Amino acid sequence: MKKSVILLILLVLALFTAGCDEKTPTNSTSSETNMEKSVVAITQLEQVNTSLQKNPVFVKIGSRWCPECRSLKPVLDKLAIEYQGKATIAAIDADKNPELAEYFEVEFIPDSFVIVGIENGTYVYMQDNGNVSPDRSKARFVGRNDTDEEMFEKVLDFSLIQQEKAEANETKR
Repeated sequence: MKKSVILLILLVLALFTAGCDEKTPTNSTSSETNMEKSVVAITQLEQVNTSLQKNPVFVKIGSRWCPECRSLKPVLDKLAIEYQGKATIAAIDADKNPELAEYFEVEFIPDSFVIVGIENGTYVYMQDNGNVSPDRSKARFVGRNDTDEEMFEKVLDFSLIQQEKAEANETKR
């Protein structure tokens, strides 16, 4: 009887430890790193403003019920990793934050844009041609297509060039 119980315990332990990989880190650094690379959920304009003090902010406005919006998630996750420390990749759920969707005058989703600064209390947006404008309608990407990732990278790269120029001008003063 005792041998049966011991064998049963050993069998249960073997089952619980099966598939464990010793190469998997057990410290919290790995999960913290993944959190740093994630897309930021924006619920208030102050979050945009805080992020904008450090870097350009890419914003995607969508909703959970929207298939095109959901299909952008892997693209945003990839951008968050690629632009970590250089730009903030953020998402706004239009259903949970209708006041933000209204503020940004969202008519169709997904709706994406890159904010590069604030001038006279107004956001300044990066256009796909490398120019900046306070007019978001000139800098929005509505809908979903196969070239979104390339377009987003192009606009983010333009925004980083803009940021470098602004920092160089500030240093000259």
